Amino acid sequence: MTISKGTAVAFCVLGMTLVGSSVAVSELLLDYPMLTAQAVRYTAAAAVLFLIAHRFPRLGGARPGVRPTGRELGILLVVAATGMAGFNACIMLALHHDTEPAVVGTVIGAAPLGLALLGPLVGGRRGRPSARLVTAAVVVVAGTALVEGTGQATPVGLLGAGGALVGEILFSLLAAVVLPRLGAVRVAAYSCALAVPLLFAGALVAGETKDWRLPTPTEAGALVYLALLMTVAAFVVWFIGLERLGVEQAGILVGLMPVATLATAAVMATALPGVGPALGVLTVAAGLAFGLTRSSPRDQERSAALTVSA
Repeated sequence: MTISKGTAVAFCVLGMTLVGSSVAVSELLLDYPMLTAQAVRYTAAAAVLFLIAHRFPRLGGARPGVRPTGRELGILLVVAATGMAGFNACIMLALHHDTEPAVVGTVIGAAPLGLALLGPLVGGRRGRPSARLVTAAVVVVAGTALVEGTGQATPVGLLGAGGALVGEILFSLLAAVVLPRLGAVRVAAYSCALAVPLLFAGALVAGETKDWRLPTPTEAGALVYLALLMTVAAFVVWFIGLERLGVEQAGILVGLMPVATLATAAVMATALPGVGPALGVLTVAAGLAFGLTRSSPRDQERSAALTVSA
């Protein structure tokens, strides 16, 4: 599946916007067991994604009938364990140990820098990280910190937030390895399916079984929204854009997630954000503009390949 750089950027922006704007919906599930809710969400999403993969086998850039190899299943299992199940478990650990959500968001907001530094490792490239993209990522991270703000934290809470940051980085870094052969839809489908038993196991360890119940109509609606939009739609468009742009360039767009969260909260509260968050939004925008206005190493490689083939 060949798309332009502009389309890929738009897909990544859409994916991060869907994820960021879904935070308000997630608040409707505060009274429902967290890991159980995520397991239900990924179960529904996996079913829909496998149905899409069967009905539209070429969607997302895969060849019809392609199945993951043992190595690819191992990579997808790590994606599910770290970027999905582990990510949610680490956030729960942080929040349950007197660490405010703003602190957790600020720590996770460092993901663009991690992706810019580690992105060259994907696909066997051993070159140095792009100085331009690293600089852009630093600017985006600074803007994210202004958007999220600061607050109270504990050592255990910071450890949990750091674990969530690692999960956020590995989610895109490892998915990029298997995307070229499996395609966006299958990568999303298998990752979701593999995350389900891990999340249910985590729910058992966390003692959520005593709180298991059927969701209320409002909670059920929130779960459907999160499964279809935050997972199926957001994952597929993000993975399509990620494969085209590469980890480094797509990574800086992760900084849009807290901006989308802030914008959604402002709309729902019908109130403008404060000076700090507003300055953060402008800083993120400046970082993105700086990082996306030059060709990435992947763009240069693709242009060279086209020149040779011509």
